[in-house]
Amino acid sequence: MQKPFGAPINEIVNILVVEDERKMAQALQDGLEADGYTVRVAYTGEEGFYLIQAQAFDLAILDVMLPGHDGFEILATLRRRGVRTPVLLLTSRDAVEDRVRGLDLGADDYLVKPFAFPELLARIRMLLRRGQPVSSARLKLADLEMDLAQRLVVRAGQKLDLTAREFDLLEYFFSNNGRVVSREMLARDVWKETARQTPLDNVIDAQMVRLRRKVDGQSEHRLLHTVRGVGFVLREGNET
Repeated sequence: MQKPFGAPINEIVNILVVEDERKMAQALQDGLEADGYTVRVAYTGEEGFYLIQAQAFDLAILDVMLPGHDGFEILATLRRRGVRTPVLLLTSRDAVEDRVRGLDLGADDYLVKPFAFPELLARIRMLLRRGQPVSSARLKLADLEMDLAQRLVVRAGQKLDLTAREFDLLEYFFSNNGRVVSREMLARDVWKETARQTPLDNVIDAQMVRLRRKVDGQSEHRLLHTVRGVGFVLREGNET
């Protein structure tokens, strides 16, 4: 079982899943536990509300469409009571108004069903990273290092001159270290584009060319790779 990327060494990451559809809840639990997380499942909003106040969780995955009190009501009550546990909302309602409502009520992220499980994992890793102390926000892969507090990137001892977008891109790849990132994920999570009416693929590809030139241009060992027909990945090893 692998350690979730972004979690401190030897720390157990506890996730609460509040989902009334038992097949979905079981699938989430199985998938998250296979990725190294410790998972507790609640099948009603009332049970989830009790657990999140009674126990310490690093993250809560909260379905919006729950019987009785829905996810929006539960989230609003939690935030009013000062519960700051990061919350990722899951819902089949993809209207902009619903997403805005969830975020305004205090959700940290919002994912529409059906979703690809790797994207859920990527969003979880990003949320967990946000909660880390600034002092621990130093990332390293081979001879590439990032200091998130100072927004500094160094490769083989040489400082890299990255734009703000390039820095955010590289940080996103670090949060998905070794996992393939699609252009759609980059559009949503880095460019913050939830509607792909105007595809960003060409913009993303051009940005990736510039980032790879800065990160890998002077090194014999490439770290940013293109996975044809899928996306990109940050890892040590040969290009796919």
